Amino acid sequence: MSEDVELALRSRRVVTPEGVRAATVTVADGTITAVLPYEAGVLAVELGDDALLPGLVDTHVHVNDPGRAEWEGFWTATRAAAAGGITTLVDMPLNSLPPTTTVDHLRIKKEAAQGRTHVDVGFWGGALPGNVKDLRPLHEAGVFGFKAFLSPSGVDEFPHLDQAQLGASLGEIAEFDGLLIVHAEDPAHLTDAPAGPAYAGFLASRPHAAETDAIARLLRQARRLNARVHILHLSSAAALPLIAAARADGVRVTVETCPHYLTLSAEEVPDGASEFKCCPPIREAANRDLLWQALADGTIDCVVTDHSPSTADLKTPDFATAWGGISGLQLSLPAIWTEARARGHQLTDVTRWMSARTAALAGLDRKGAIAPGRDADFAVLAPEGTFTVDPARLHHRNPVTAYAGKTLHGVVKSTWLRGQRVYSEGEFTDPKGRLLTRDG
Repeated sequence: MSEDVELALRSRRVVTPEGVRAATVTVADGTITAVLPYEAGVLAVELGDDALLPGLVDTHVHVNDPGRAEWEGFWTATRAAAAGGITTLVDMPLNSLPPTTTVDHLRIKKEAAQGRTHVDVGFWGGALPGNVKDLRPLHEAGVFGFKAFLSPSGVDEFPHLDQAQLGASLGEIAEFDGLLIVHAEDPAHLTDAPAGPAYAGFLASRPHAAETDAIARLLRQARRLNARVHILHLSSAAALPLIAAARADGVRVTVETCPHYLTLSAEEVPDGASEFKCCPPIREAANRDLLWQALADGTIDCVVTDHSPSTADLKTPDFATAWGGISGLQLSLPAIWTEARARGHQLTDVTRWMSARTAALAGLDRKGAIAPGRDADFAVLAPEGTFTVDPARLHHRNPVTAYAGKTLHGVVKSTWLRGQRVYSEGEFTDPKGRLLTRDG
């Protein structure tokens, strides 16, 4: 190995922006220096047929720390991320106490994370009624954008915005060309789910119209203010024509969906299985097919987990009272790859949806690709390997998952952060993650 190369990884399947090819990837000072021919005369770690992917970037994770660390915490969330090939995550501002809605609260959040992250971590700020004055200071402190709800969030300390408040927050954010990321459900269409174990009642309480009407209003505000907006966890395919039309009209809108909407369906949710409960809900298989079409044609930009865990006792068999959130951080890559390969997609598609475009969403220009000048963040995947999901073997804090018992393709063999192996075959190193800011 030459003096200016500290590490080289060789694989017959390196997933680059130009496609999959046999290559040797060299690293120095934590940065990719070259993507060389496979037979380059460099001493390298030999990966054989295991695929070398860019580390995934998950921009929608609820770590809940501090304040609700019994639900999840930085140590456990980032271990689960590393075990799933995720090398960067961006933490949501709610479900922690305090929420990340002021600069002082951001400082408290960073103190909780310091020295406890196995992967790199950034932070979203929050847009609440009455905190417009805090948005610019948070932006200057390095948050990647601002999360807002258009319907009740589920926690009292993070209230939702009405249309006037949305306009005020979005207008302020547009002044510095920030990004507003939005949970878009219209409360006028939401009803209380009937008590009991039946999923159908919960699904009916959050109809397609809740998403389409909220998204239509958000797009009008974004058009009026020339603001950048991102639609979180799109569940309803009925909103796709609105999004496509707005984008064609110049509205600066991006949209994500999640593995659970792409791999699960309402028809398969057993009675009382509230590990499947999330908001907006998992919908019918026909709706899922339309989401896949939109992902393929680019109407949907990216795929993120919306990892929103809780303690097991909050996942009661009653869909009316159970906590709504899917725990999927460690399983997102194999879950998506399993369904994607069955639908004729390639690893290049998966890395585009889960690494390149998520990195672009957050403005992380050193992440998201195996290319010279990028951080040497990698996931080593055995694409043909399979495993059956055992909740007890997952690394997030509480052993609850909607994927329990499913056999998935894609085994993450190791994960590398800036050229250092942080996870391998079930074993972790000491935490090596950094706390990221929007401006580097």
